[in-house]
Amino acid sequence: MAEKIPVDLWFDPSCPFAWVTSRWLLEVEKVRPIEPRFRFMSLHFLNEGKDVPEDYKERARRSHGSVRTVAAAAAKHGEEYVGRLYTELGTRLHNQGLGKDQDKLREINEAALEAVGLDPRLAAEMDSEEWDPAIRASHDEGITLVGQEVGTPIIRVGPNAFFGPVITRIIRGEDAGRLWDGVLAVTEFDDFFELKRTRTKRPQFD
Repeated sequence: MAEKIPVDLWFDPSCPFAWVTSRWLLEVEKVRPIEPRFRFMSLHFLNEGKDVPEDYKERARRSHGSVRTVAAAAAKHGEEYVGRLYTELGTRLHNQGLGKDQDKLREINEAALEAVGLDPRLAAEMDSEEWDPAIRASHDEGITLVGQEVGTPIIRVGPNAFFGPVITRIIRGEDAGRLWDGVLAVTEFDDFFELKRTRTKRPQFD
């Protein structure tokens, strides 16, 4: 049996495109010898000082609390909770559509923590800046690999790192593997930088 290749994916729980890509990566794991490892980053940090709409900045700032929850859980209970908690948060934020109401973020974090067997009171860390240095360190590690012009998701496999792929539905089965093969093939070239077309679909989470 082939040894599994570690694959790091940097995410912000609030990003729907990172969510779709992360679920696709779990599908790839079923058909290719990879081991997904989830790392947190922050859209709040990413957009500091950038000319983006204020309402978007405010949503990113409030959503940063969920990144703090993940960072606190990892520090207190182990790195294995990063991926587990991301799955529970993402399911609620995106699949269930609860992320549309930012006033419910605390409840969402509490429910996600309880679902992975952690004390829901850990959601109080959403308001704590204690975790920001660890978040920024992880964020900077990921963004340094690909540059400041992109965001989440970021994937690293061996020496190969890239932003994306940005997809709008979770590709499954052997198709997931075929897309993985293609992404690796083009991103292995040092002189390859971009393939892009205008998005005409919203993310689908089923």
